[in-house]
Amino acid sequence: MKLFDVYPIYDISVVKGKGSYVWDEKGTQYLDLYGGHAVISIGHSHPKYVQMLTEQLNKIGFYSNFVRLPLQEQLAEKLGKVSGLIDYQLFLSNSGAEANENALKLASFATNRKKIISFTKSFHGRTSLAVACTDNPSIIAPVNENENVIFLPFNDINSLQETFAKIGNEVAAVIIEGIQGVGGIQIATNEFLNEIRNQCNQFGSVFIADSVQCGYGRSGKFFAHDFANIRADIYTTAKGMGNGFPIGGTLIAPHLKPKIGMLGTTFGGNHLACTAALAVLEVIETENLIENAKKMGDYAMSEIRKFERVKEVRGSGLMIGIELFEPCDSVRKSLIFDYKIFTGSSSNKNTLRLLPSLAVSKLEIDIFLDSFQKSLK
Repeated sequence: MKLFDVYPIYDISVVKGKGSYVWDEKGTQYLDLYGGHAVISIGHSHPKYVQMLTEQLNKIGFYSNFVRLPLQEQLAEKLGKVSGLIDYQLFLSNSGAEANENALKLASFATNRKKIISFTKSFHGRTSLAVACTDNPSIIAPVNENENVIFLPFNDINSLQETFAKIGNEVAAVIIEGIQGVGGIQIATNEFLNEIRNQCNQFGSVFIADSVQCGYGRSGKFFAHDFANIRADIYTTAKGMGNGFPIGGTLIAPHLKPKIGMLGTTFGGNHLACTAALAVLEVIETENLIENAKKMGDYAMSEIRKFERVKEVRGSGLMIGIELFEPCDSVRKSLIFDYKIFTGSSSNKNTLRLLPSLAVSKLEIDIFLDSFQKSLK
């Protein structure tokens, strides 16, 4: 049997990781400034993370939601404290797509409506409704096409207001990334997020803050949406939540009430997943990683803006997009093969993405800056 060939991959086999570095099977060291799509939040093989998972695995690795799982309650309490959403409710799943799928379903349950507003360049996942809300026709199969999803221009307040004025009473939810990742690090303005909150309040629609990539401290705040000083009705998380262990979370405001059987999952919130998530939150707190993300991100972006061949730098914290005047593929390949540095791309072919561990150091940023300058030449 062969693998189903759907990934454009580089011929590098990563076999070990530590901090912001990974090694291939030949022993070659790479500086990892991509973290497997923003997944590595506290660094590869963090000792606290390894210790807690090892101890839990020696007790029990899995049981389903057929029984009470105290680790879920501990995670909900800890996540509420660190995120500031103490009064919210937590539903655990396995991925960001599932978190968004559940959020959209909850919004429809709560409002008894079908219409969903999403935005241009958005990415919300590859499952049925999440992919229908994603602005990429090439990954939407005919069976996923959904006439209930409306795409509006990103950051266009007038378009948002006009749409609500026409069909506001039919809108179940508005779903938006605080910072678009796949879309090329496009930042939702504070004014736009506040207007979404206003329109949802006026028409009884559910505001879903997709924080799968831009959450968990990456932006310099716990949620990128926090910069607008608003509260969404639902937040979705994943990626950095488990530092590599699959876990997703849907954080639900208290006015949205649960009902037995409303949502469900076999693997979501299992012992190992919750332990991984608890380890991540503990390290984020004790090592002040949200503060480090802001500091290192501000430094990196200020330095990158000095480069002549850089058209624009967008981002917040350690979610950084570097737009060149030409496609960035050759620069990305040079960084990998000439300078042994992992970075990412986006749907904007000119934009390079940096999504390093929140623990990345100034020395590691400087290594990138030097190599990036050379790769541009």
